[in-house]
Amino acid sequence: MENNMADVAVLSKRGSDRIVIDDDWPGYSVDLFSHPAHYSGDLDSVIVPHGVIMDRTERLARNIMDDLGDHDLVVLCVLKGGYQFCADLVDKIKALSRNSTRTIPMRVHFIRLKSYMNDQSTEDLHIVGAEDMTFLTGKNVLIVEAIVGTGKTMKTLLKHVEGFRPKMIKVAGLLVKRLPHNTACLPDYIGFEIPNRFVVGYALDYNEYFRDLNHICVISENAKMKYKI
Repeated sequence: MENNMADVAVLSKRGSDRIVIDDDWPGYSVDLFSHPAHYSGDLDSVIVPHGVIMDRTERLARNIMDDLGDHDLVVLCVLKGGYQFCADLVDKIKALSRNSTRTIPMRVHFIRLKSYMNDQSTEDLHIVGAEDMTFLTGKNVLIVEAIVGTGKTMKTLLKHVEGFRPKMIKVAGLLVKRLPHNTACLPDYIGFEIPNRFVVGYALDYNEYFRDLNHICVISENAKMKYKI
């Protein structure tokens, strides 16, 4: 079985540009990449290698510069899973700003969402650090999230942020899971559309494990039992 990018498509409609990874694409063999030895046997495949993540993040940064250049932004980083994507995205926007006549002054604020127990999303969503965000009133806001699944969490967060009357809200999401009912709340800037698999790495976790993995990988069923709480 060949592991190549033949089953990866690209959607290029402005506002929804994304790399689409098909359901039947098996991913890359974990053995082709460096990864921590303590996760040996815990991963089924590498679905997005770290280098591809970085290249795609640079493209998203350019899209954001094209759309929002010269706007002051409050970047709202959704923790914990979004910290790595947010840091890399902000770094690439800053690098572009240094070499452009257009610039984006940015402030970064952090909030934390928690809605997962093991590999299942729960109805109980906790928003930590978002109790008083009156500083968003009249501001341009860029929410940065690592992954959007059903869209319920993002919908709840958007409603909460809208309550503080910002001037504009945009959302950047590295990953969007392909689910039947998540089309109503898609990010404005999307990295990859992926199959409905539980993925870890690049700060995405399973019960706080795998955040120290550079690539985005599909977790094995054995690992789900091994790290279950």
